[in-house]
Amino acid sequence: MDNLHSIYVDQWDWEKIILKEDRTIDYLKETVTKIVRAVCATHLTVKARYPKLSCISCETPYFITTQELEDLYPGLTSKERENAITREHKTVFLMQIGDVLKSGNKHDGRAPDYDDWLLNGDLLMWSDVLGCAMELSSMGIRVDADSLKRQLSAAGCEERMKYEYHRMIAEGTLPLTIGGGIGQSRLCMLMLEKAHVGEVQVSIWPDDMKAACKEKGIILL
Repeated sequence: MDNLHSIYVDQWDWEKIILKEDRTIDYLKETVTKIVRAVCATHLTVKARYPKLSCISCETPYFITTQELEDLYPGLTSKERENAITREHKTVFLMQIGDVLKSGNKHDGRAPDYDDWLLNGDLLMWSDVLGCAMELSSMGIRVDADSLKRQLSAAGCEERMKYEYHRMIAEGTLPLTIGGGIGQSRLCMLMLEKAHVGEVQVSIWPDDMKAACKEKGIILL
């Protein structure tokens, strides 16, 4: 547990049926842009009620792939790269998470039977309070038969094809979809300019964390 993680995970999950021709980078970007605009519109409503709040800086997400980001900052860790690009652009959608990069490392892990690693990403927004990027959403176009087979092979998990869910994808029984989750507490933290998730969410915290927060004037719920 820390200021961004608690034992209680709360998020809005969503899933949308799409057509085969929608399985493109352009459709993914269009969907992300709609989500970001909705977040910013919501924040304007909150700010109208609490005028002292700052504005979210950017309504237009900056799109970049994990490989482009590694090429840009080859000497930094994954999290350091995320902070560097989000500090500059404020709202970033980091695409293509899950596969191995040119360095031989993965930017981050991703299940091989969930998102298509070529059509997914994380929505990051900059927090001036914390001085770091906050991941608000992990989302993507879900695997189809081809990407499922490719990713299970890359992950060494071909045995999963015996499960009903995987067979239904391979046979085209299940619809093609795009979906993801939006972190409720992190969104509230960003909009209300809070430093700790415990300021917007009731949970259980270690005694040393409660003491440290009290010393800093942070009231945990």
